[in-house]
Amino acid sequence: MRNTKIAVIGGSGIYDIDGLDAAEWVSVDTPWGAPSDQILAGRLSGVDMAFLPRHGRGHVHSPTEVPYRANIDALKRLGVTDVISVSACGSFREAMAPGHFVIVDQFIDRTFAREKSFFGTGCVAHVSVAHPTCPRLSDACETSARSAGITVHRGGTYLAMEGPQFSTLAESKMYREHWGADVIGMTNMPEAKLAREAELCYASVAMVTDYDSWHPEHGEVDVSQIIATLMGNADKGRAMVKGLPTLLGTARTPCPHGCDRALDHAILTAPDARDPALLARLDAVAGRVL
Repeated sequence: MRNTKIAVIGGSGIYDIDGLDAAEWVSVDTPWGAPSDQILAGRLSGVDMAFLPRHGRGHVHSPTEVPYRANIDALKRLGVTDVISVSACGSFREAMAPGHFVIVDQFIDRTFAREKSFFGTGCVAHVSVAHPTCPRLSDACETSARSAGITVHRGGTYLAMEGPQFSTLAESKMYREHWGADVIGMTNMPEAKLAREAELCYASVAMVTDYDSWHPEHGEVDVSQIIATLMGNADKGRAMVKGLPTLLGTARTPCPHGCDRALDHAILTAPDARDPALLARLDAVAGRVL
């Protein structure tokens, strides 16, 4: 039986957690380059925690340039078992209003300029992302958020766009009316796919800041408006995170949904045809099966 170690990937307001014991910023080297920033490690309510600023402190990485592979590899090297993504998003649904949280369970990936896999020539693998988030971890996020008095919507499809520009009105209407997306953001892909390849449980908590550009009464997205809503959402996000250690506990049993065994039958390249250089880079991500 392993110990639980929770990682939160989020914005600057989410890693500032009161009560984080023995907190220190640690540097992690990965074969995929440097992660977005150092990682704030400590213990909260007796459970090991790690906080990674997705865009780096000071927001220095654009959504396209976030080093997603290095981030997930670094968390895996630190012994993380569960990853919670906390990110800002726009809403395509009237009921999912600014200030509300959405526990995402599906994605439409419209990104195109990012490395999306740890695997490739010399070691080919295919993991299932039919259900890209972990229901057990999502349950904990929902319970903690509701206990903190946050309005939460359970289930939703996240449209991941490349950015950094926001949607056109035509795109916003298409995603909402024809594609069935519920929220839109720029950062959960390929993050969720890479977490699955690394056999990490992953949950996505989307914090609504605006109605994108489809809403006739709200017009186009306004960055100053988003930032104002973000500040309030950060307080709510910290409240949600503080409740997670108690809900998840210190003893980590195998994931009932198999997230931590995603590579059991995923690697197709024959052992004698595998590239030693790539295998060396996969030591943390796929070491269990390699």
